[in-house]
Amino acid sequence: MASPRGTIFLTGANGGLGCGIVSKIISTPELAGHHGIYAVRNASSAAALKSTLRKAPTSHTYDIISLELYKLANVREVVDAINSRVAKGKVPPIRALILNAGYNDLGHESFTEEGFETSFVANYLGHWLLTLKLLQSMDAENGRVVVVSSNSYDVNHPVHNIDGYYKEEKWKVFFREDNIDAIAKGTWSSNKDDLPRKAGTRRYGVAKMCAVMMVLELQRRLDADPALKGISLVTIDPGSMGTGLTRRGSWFIRTILFPMIVPLLAPLLTWLNPNGDVRTVSKSSNDVVEAAFETGPRLRGKYLNGSELQEIVPEALDAKKRAMVWRDSVKYTNLTEQDTPLINWK
Repeated sequence: MASPRGTIFLTGANGGLGCGIVSKIISTPELAGHHGIYAVRNASSAAALKSTLRKAPTSHTYDIISLELYKLANVREVVDAINSRVAKGKVPPIRALILNAGYNDLGHESFTEEGFETSFVANYLGHWLLTLKLLQSMDAENGRVVVVSSNSYDVNHPVHNIDGYYKEEKWKVFFREDNIDAIAKGTWSSNKDDLPRKAGTRRYGVAKMCAVMMVLELQRRLDADPALKGISLVTIDPGSMGTGLTRRGSWFIRTILFPMIVPLLAPLLTWLNPNGDVRTVSKSSNDVVEAAFETGPRLRGKYLNGSELQEIVPEALDAKKRAMVWRDSVKYTNLTEQDTPLINWK
């Protein structure tokens, strides 16, 4: 068997979009030649992923690993093990790091052992730490980080008019203070402030905003780093799909709307508007994989809505706010110089 061309590291690999991405990888000969590291919450189960991988060709080597993104200590432990394997030549450098795992509490507010709001850590901070520590294992010439986002980060997106998540003036701007402690610790948009499902959607949205800011801020720092400037990042909104992201929603949402109605309508809606609000898993999986392996500078630090480039919202472009989110992320994760090869890591 030929040596793998590189490694594809995928989080949330057991979910609907995750399995779709894996299916695309293993069915594309030039991609199947890469080694896969597929991160799931519990590697001993992951039935959907394992079922998908039964179709993998013999050329595709892979590992299924357990990763709890909302536990920062676990993120460190997992990344240290991966970095060690890459350093020893047991697996090739990471060509594509796809940050796909998502957590939408839909009103079921909770907190981590470290005292952070779970959605903030699961959707943003865990991935931020994972990325900063994995930079030493990235393909320094062609490495690509893909951050799966959501239109929830855009307070002015028309879809939010349906339920008025950001209707009140106080929710129209995410960052009004000189730190993000209220967001990280869950006092911003808590269930005490509104209907739980609305408060939860905003918690998901602000976490996705932080992730978009990470792409812009990390790309800026990588561009100025002589050893890492070949690595690039891109954000992508895959649209709404019939996946398990809504499993914490109401009975209708989790048993009828997304498992049955959305998959039924998605093929027609995708045909009518390929980058519309509702898409098939197949279409979104293809978009993510294409973003991960696009060559050239077109997508460097950019935001994709499906297969189309889209303008990033003004608040995410605010350099001072991005620096604030970065500074507090360093503080929350206790990042040190030994954790990352990035020169400008503070």
